[in-house]
Amino acid sequence: MKGIVLAGGHGTRLRPLTHAVSKQLLPVYNKPMVYYPLSVLMLADIRDVLLIVKPGQLHLFKALLGDGRHLGMHIEYAEQPEARGIGDAFRIGADYIGDDEVALVLGDNIFHGPSFSTLLMQHSSSVDGCVLFGYWVKDPERYGVGEVDAEGMLLDIVEKPLHPRSNLAITGLYFYDNEVVDIAQRLSPSDRGELEITEINRAYVKRGKARLVDLGRGFAWLDTGTHDSLLQAGHYVQMLEERQGVRIASLEEIAFRMHFIDAEACYELGVEFGASEYGEYLRSIATRESQ
Repeated sequence: MKGIVLAGGHGTRLRPLTHAVSKQLLPVYNKPMVYYPLSVLMLADIRDVLLIVKPGQLHLFKALLGDGRHLGMHIEYAEQPEARGIGDAFRIGADYIGDDEVALVLGDNIFHGPSFSTLLMQHSSSVDGCVLFGYWVKDPERYGVGEVDAEGMLLDIVEKPLHPRSNLAITGLYFYDNEVVDIAQRLSPSDRGELEITEINRAYVKRGKARLVDLGRGFAWLDTGTHDSLLQAGHYVQMLEERQGVRIASLEEIAFRMHFIDAEACYELGVEFGASEYGEYLRSIATRESQ
């Protein structure tokens, strides 16, 4: 399975913060925002990732992540010239995806919960159709909402329903088989001029090949697209990291624990971060686990 992080768009709701820099490069507590969606793909055991960014920002993302070799990964880059919707990712990434399955995660979404890696690998091992991830919300009328049967198969998806039949909001994480490339190519722009991800998902619903996985209680799904939500996400990460002494979305630690790199490589990455607390954390993990 290939992975795509969609980090395009103009981040207009976050201006003036995003006037000169992509929102996915803004900090969420102690890490750049893009670390969080990228960590989701890594937890799904995905090593090949395409990062789609807005024009003028490519050199900044490359300076941050390089080609991914230091993480035991292969990272490629592409630009999204205009904000043409989430579905545009599959047109931009068509050649990159090739004949493979693909996971797409939105660049401003944060996921955190127990046994997340196990859940991701369970549903990414062999995708027949699409697998979406639902999150229970108290105000479903603000989201795209999925209606499922007893087996978790999607019956319908409704955008911002006036009378929701479910409280399961569709999150910004999607697994697809290779048919998504053809579906995206045939998609027509909506009234907003965008290639809507909901229309792609509905195409799978019509085929009876769309499954919705309920992330369940005790899980956190955060959207960092506004000033308030960005601040709240930072407080959430800070609280958990300070109380538990572990790091959320530490790419280097995840690469080590997923066996993308060994303890020596993890330690050396910690050295590169110098005297920072983050570097000290990586060095301590590598030292402790190698003993």
